[in-house]
Amino acid sequence: MPSASDHVTELVVFTLLFLLVSGMGFAAARWRRAESLDHLDEWGLGGRNFGTWITWFLLGGDLYTAYTFVAVPALVFASGAIGFYAVPYTILIYPMAFLVMTRLWSVSYRHGYVTPADFVRGRFGSPTLALLVAITGIVATMPYIALQLIGIEAVLKVMGVTGHLPIVIAFLILAVYTYSSGLRAPALIAFVKDTLIYLVIIVAVIVIPYKLGGWDVIFGSAETALGQTNPNTGAPKGSILLNANNQLQYITLALGSALALFLYPHSLTSVLAAKNRDTIKKNMSALPAYSFLLGLIALLGYMAIAAGIKPIGKDTNTIVPSLFDQMFPDWFAGVCYAAIGIGALVPASIMSIAAANLFTRNVYKEYLKKDATPAQEAATSKITSLVVKVGAVLVILFLDPQFAIDLQLIGGVLILQTLPSVALGVYTRWLHPWALSTGLIAGLAVGIGMLYQIPNPNNGKEHFGGSAYRLSLAGFDTDKQIYVGFVAVLANLIVAVLLTLVLRRAGAPDTPDATRPGDYTVDRSPDAPPPAASGEPAAVAGD
Repeated sequence: MPSASDHVTELVVFTLLFLLVSGMGFAAARWRRAESLDHLDEWGLGGRNFGTWITWFLLGGDLYTAYTFVAVPALVFASGAIGFYAVPYTILIYPMAFLVMTRLWSVSYRHGYVTPADFVRGRFGSPTLALLVAITGIVATMPYIALQLIGIEAVLKVMGVTGHLPIVIAFLILAVYTYSSGLRAPALIAFVKDTLIYLVIIVAVIVIPYKLGGWDVIFGSAETALGQTNPNTGAPKGSILLNANNQLQYITLALGSALALFLYPHSLTSVLAAKNRDTIKKNMSALPAYSFLLGLIALLGYMAIAAGIKPIGKDTNTIVPSLFDQMFPDWFAGVCYAAIGIGALVPASIMSIAAANLFTRNVYKEYLKKDATPAQEAATSKITSLVVKVGAVLVILFLDPQFAIDLQLIGGVLILQTLPSVALGVYTRWLHPWALSTGLIAGLAVGIGMLYQIPNPNNGKEHFGGSAYRLSLAGFDTDKQIYVGFVAVLANLIVAVLLTLVLRRAGAPDTPDATRPGDYTVDRSPDAPPPAASGEPAAVAGD
């Protein structure tokens, strides 16, 4: 086990950079200062006034998390080619998001929607469906926040820091500056986070292969190591090429993950904070640059194999920090650790804000205090964001970190079930809200039921052992696997479509639609102030 006394330089560099971004978090309350943050548009969406560059860094900081930095290479390290699913899925998503997010931004700006459940409530006139979407979003987001802590914890382990006190302190600081600055804090910190990560990865893919003897050595070592027999399964540990049994899993995992990415509340929060449609369009065109970065990050898994890196204990999340520790001088390893640690703060902050907004708008205001003022909404959301962060810390303190990973695995399957009401809803409301609610519940049941059946021989778990479902478990004579979320959302859609046909045929009453066709293409008038600042309905181009 590493000792902190052997990593003094890394600890000093890590701490200084961490304190720097914490100071920026508090200063963000005065950055692009609004008259008051006592409004969800200001505290939770930064005044809906972020331009192209700020949104680019915010979305990048939001979507590419500390857990991505450590988990994707860890998967490549353990299994090989299947870990690269993250690269095509982050390429596939942006054309699809281009078609959906511009319309969702417009209708949300026009009607003052803050959450995806707000949109569903207005579009389908169903508080029940909106509540289901809100609860699904909150449940899917909570473990995702906890996983950011796991990224920080992996770095601290490599530096020899044990115990949970440093993580608790880090998240207390995060909680305070998020409470005071809202979305402006992660937006400002994202500049530092993304710059550090680009710097670290560019240096890593140049220096580490040079020290290891070149890419032929790296891939050769990976092929040899992954070809060894896994004693728990009797099969090879993995491979640097896909095989006949995991190709279907790879395709469905990439597609399913792509469909889910912008359904997460924190992703939509960053989108709704943009100042106009053009900002969304430019970002959907430019964000694939991060996919190139992600491909380089994934290669760190193969570099770790060639370097002979061993996980600390059984924690494969320590692979990347350990690689940096071995390959770089102490001062630059400290910069690398800070990149991962700061990479946890940005998404964790946005996630807590998004979950808090969902509770405030779609539970508190809808069911507990219908006449809540904007100031009361903002106050409730601030307090809820604190509660969410405390919950994430408690998960790390009292639960096995592997359980948090399992919860996040379930979360990805859960959030995918909001696709028919949110993503399809911006184009059509043909699907009946009763059918959408039933389909969502059916998709959740199918997804959780399939996940329950999946064992993990490597750690002895009989249930919730992964997202790759062997078709033989369903009675098929094959060893092929498929991504659970993909099957669950198909079940969701089938139920929603069939039940809609039945309800339409039976003459079931429809619900009111608060939106109009023109709402989905409106843009902000160039001279219009933020909606919260004006106190009037959103001013749009052409009004």
